[in-house]
Amino acid sequence: MGKVVVVGAGVAGLTAARDLAAAGHDVLVLESATRVGGKLLRATVAGVTVDVGAEAMLNRRPEGVGLTRSLGLPIEHPTTASSRIWTRDALRPLPRSLMGVPLDADQLAASGVLSPEGLDRFRAMTPAPVDGDLSVGDLVDRRFGPEVTDRLVEPLLGGVYAGDARRLSVRATVPQMVALAEGAVLPPPVVDVPVFAGIPGGMAKLPEALAGGLDVRLGATVRELVRTPTGFAVTVGPTTSPEVIAADAVVLATPAAPSARLLASVAPAAATELGAIEYASMAVVTLALAASSVPALAATDSSGFLVPPVDRRRIKASTFSFAKWGWVRTAGAADGGDLLLLRTSLGRYGEATALQASDDELVAWSLADLHDAVGVTATPVDTHVQRWGGGLPQYAVGHLDRVARIRSAVGAVPGLAVCGAAYDGVGIPAVIASAHAAASALIVG
Repeated sequence: MGKVVVVGAGVAGLTAARDLAAAGHDVLVLESATRVGGKLLRATVAGVTVDVGAEAMLNRRPEGVGLTRSLGLPIEHPTTASSRIWTRDALRPLPRSLMGVPLDADQLAASGVLSPEGLDRFRAMTPAPVDGDLSVGDLVDRRFGPEVTDRLVEPLLGGVYAGDARRLSVRATVPQMVALAEGAVLPPPVVDVPVFAGIPGGMAKLPEALAGGLDVRLGATVRELVRTPTGFAVTVGPTTSPEVIAADAVVLATPAAPSARLLASVAPAAATELGAIEYASMAVVTLALAASSVPALAATDSSGFLVPPVDRRRIKASTFSFAKWGWVRTAGAADGGDLLLLRTSLGRYGEATALQASDDELVAWSLADLHDAVGVTATPVDTHVQRWGGGLPQYAVGHLDRVARIRSAVGAVPGLAVCGAAYDGVGIPAVIASAHAAASALIVG
């Protein structure tokens, strides 16, 4: 079996490395950061360790929960607390939907999310074939009305991609929406299988467990990838003291920009395509509040709320972690504690300047919106701000074709594979699936 270098120690890189090691390969993982995990990260806030990156994964896809269980980690599902939408100056029930496109007109009407005119426009939807790719917003505008895009689709897509619905490819992000617009009747919701899953103690436990038993070198920046007669030469380390590592195969599990840089001479066509993928930045603000200082919030039956950008608030969402996750509430009450942990998120595609604000400003903006939404006036016991610069890839119209071209160019280079959030989905299960596919291609090859 050959020597394989995996570049990137996020969930994708660690999953691919684990698969390759299990197949008998000698695997080395190189990570430029000083920790593993990528966008999965835990931090301690007021003595409680919580996620400050992704906090959940889809439960109705098998890859994430399957891998988690294979590592001996427990699974926890969210409570039955429901999410709401803060729009038109009120917290409103979130209608059952397909990524914001309502599936029940009566439920939509009762929510008050749309104006009477917007509701009439939604009810007037006429199914018709959808040709080619187009943005989610363009499709929804035409078939269901712009109000559905602005007040329902945008906040839901913003939570997943931090993106602009009128720029994101519908076929790459929500392909089921095409069938809905063409008149398909979606099956009734599966009520006995939770949509999401998490890990008690934090989703960041997943990459921490994946890294166990693997040869992972942290603080190792890969600067160059060159094809050699027998494989690849991987240059790593500072420019003043570079190290060249010989490898039979290489997996790039890095974001689009660094992958493009490394592929410039090895697969230039793939590098060009990767260089065209844009990213959105965001920040997660975690707040610890004394439960006794916010009794109404402590008794809430809501797991949080989404905020449409059309309402021009600072935050785009707030998750009441203490109400959504049993383990978070338990941790906040440990040793006689009286803490409620919640978080807000800020930043969408094209709003990078908003995140140039200081940590104190991001906290202040979050508290101001929480005051207006749910009446929070208390001073936090502790806060934490986590910035994710260029954290989420944007699947622009034509993304599926772009990914096909990338994979074709990469596949033409024996011993080379790519995986991660830039390709087939930003969620944890989709990223894991891309890693399995990358490893499988090298094992079979």
